Amino acid sequence: MAARSVNLTVEQGTDFTTTFTIKNPDGTVLPLTGYSCEAKLGKHPSASSTTSFTVSITAASGKITLTLTNSVTADLKPGRYYYDVVIESSGGSKTRVIEGMVLVTAGLAS
Repeated sequence: MAARSVNLTVEQGTDFTTTFTIKNPDGTVLPLTGYSCEAKLGKHPSASSTTSFTVSITAASGKITLTLTNSVTADLKPGRYYYDVVIESSGGSKTRVIEGMVLVTAGLAS
């Protein structure tokens, strides 16, 4: 399964949530029962410092929800970042399912 490319915009200092439905190559929903998930963003792919999304999985519907709280986004400097979402099966097989760029925009109010 090739990773789907999705670009995101995060407003600095606000709560951020997005949900993805993970599908098999034939277009059917991938049930995520027994899977774990990790999602991170960083300034570049080899960045030693990254920010982790809070991840929740709705297994039966194949949905993965990523969340960043306003206190986390307040600490992000405006600009472009890379992110990816990796799932791991109960057998230990890891698959990158989503990847892309995140644009963090600055705000005047906090």
